[in-house]
Amino acid sequence: MAIQNLPTQVFAGQRPGTSGLRKKVAVFMQPRYLENFVQALLDVLNGLAPDGQVGTALQGQTLVLGGDGRFFNRVAVQTILKLAAVNGVQRVLLGQGGILSTPAVSAVIRRRQAFGGIVLSASHNPGGPDGDFGIKYNASNGGPANEALTEAVYARTQALSQLRISDAPDMDIDTLGSSQIEQMQVEVIDPVADYVAVMRDLFDFDMLRGLFKQGFTLRVDAMNAVGGPYAKAILEGELGAPAGSVVNAVPLEDFGGLHPDPNPVNAEDLIAHMSAADAPDFGAAMDGDADRNMVLGRNFVVTPSDSLALMTAHARLIPGYSSGLLGVARSMPTSAAVDRVAKALGIDCFETPTGWKFFGNLLDAGRVTLCGEESYGTGSSHVREKDGLWAILFWLSLQGATGRSVESLVREHWATYGRNYYSRHDYEAIPTEVADGLMVALRAALPRLQGAQLGTRTVVLADDFAYTDPVDGSVSAKQGVRLVFDDGARVIFRLSGTGTEGATLRIYLENYEADVSRQDQPVQAALADLVAISEQVAGVRERTGMVGPTVAT
Repeated sequence: MAIQNLPTQVFAGQRPGTSGLRKKVAVFMQPRYLENFVQALLDVLNGLAPDGQVGTALQGQTLVLGGDGRFFNRVAVQTILKLAAVNGVQRVLLGQGGILSTPAVSAVIRRRQAFGGIVLSASHNPGGPDGDFGIKYNASNGGPANEALTEAVYARTQALSQLRISDAPDMDIDTLGSSQIEQMQVEVIDPVADYVAVMRDLFDFDMLRGLFKQGFTLRVDAMNAVGGPYAKAILEGELGAPAGSVVNAVPLEDFGGLHPDPNPVNAEDLIAHMSAADAPDFGAAMDGDADRNMVLGRNFVVTPSDSLALMTAHARLIPGYSSGLLGVARSMPTSAAVDRVAKALGIDCFETPTGWKFFGNLLDAGRVTLCGEESYGTGSSHVREKDGLWAILFWLSLQGATGRSVESLVREHWATYGRNYYSRHDYEAIPTEVADGLMVALRAALPRLQGAQLGTRTVVLADDFAYTDPVDGSVSAKQGVRLVFDDGARVIFRLSGTGTEGATLRIYLENYEADVSRQDQPVQAALADLVAISEQVAGVRERTGMVGPTVAT
């Protein structure tokens, strides 16, 4: 083995987005594209001086490495190991087969006190040779790197001229145990073990075993993604759910052709099973890297916003949260359903920009215990990522502790706190310049929208959301255009940071209903007037030529 110093080039577009660097697989497969980004990351982690000299901060340190098993995952693992081996890393904890779910990476970092970790995933984006790939760095708290670090990595990608990499042959990543590349130890670990240990500490596994012994049934769709082995090990292995309760449980490089985004559109098979006459008691799905979840009862879908609110209301029923919550946090586009619960409990509720990294400071500072966002992500202080299987276990525990069904729990919640009718309309693959122009026009219109009468409502707040972190004082501006009305309804416009083709415009629509007799309307019908207002204000159809959203959830 020898260390190679190889020339590289600057690649445009290597700035990480909301959840790391995501591009089409073909982009990552360009010669030295991945190497360039990883070398830049390692340089920054080593302590990059203003003059460009690289320090030695990684010497003696441990990194965690793994991904969701999508196409290019195994190739990327080998490349990263060879780069890490000659850039100061002492040890890498690698998930067997290159597999680690995103919440499991966080769990391993925290339990093993690692320096940080590299996650290989494009989350809910499609996989396969024509699909997407992604990479992000998680810090020593187990959570996504902050913007200061990701901006430093981007700056380094634009200045690199040379790579340091080992010419070692590919190593065996499928057999548990230790081996070595150059002077770096590589320990292939059970990808599930650390995560299962964390779940045992939070939930009453004996109670859940009893629930299944009583005949409780469920169907969990892992969507041929990384959550399958975790769900099989815990639900069927530890808790005794009937064999076959977890479907599409084997991670596949192309997710078996499925779009691993757990929502009613992409999880239509699960929706069909939960609507059948012989539907199981409980249904759920996870996404590509197992950090998102969708929860269902019989013929009943729970919105992510309601899920967070209901978890907050009943958290004391869960052993890990029996002493109560320190506070809660939600992303700005997420509905205000949890706000009313927090007020009733007398705890803080924080509103942050979209992106799990914004919850990290609040969690680390002990300001919040639960957090969530509207894109089917919920989590808690047990890790620093959203966590799909944790959410499933939480909902199972609520049903076991109360003897109530999913639907009855939600309807009781609406009767107590009111219902937030809520929907997200996605307009995908818009030409970037068109999407940017639309947002510029919206921002310019904010002064005249303030106080405007739109339909039967009056705008009481028209702004571009900015967030000042209450822990470190950092400011994040231009996080989404908000229209808040006199009756509490909201319309929000923002561009997604997780797409890989063109731009995705997301429009969030929310209408509060306290009257129990009016809490059973079809969601899109209940929001129809807000849809009309959003079109009146933004002119999406005229600007994009699209007659309606690509996806409405």
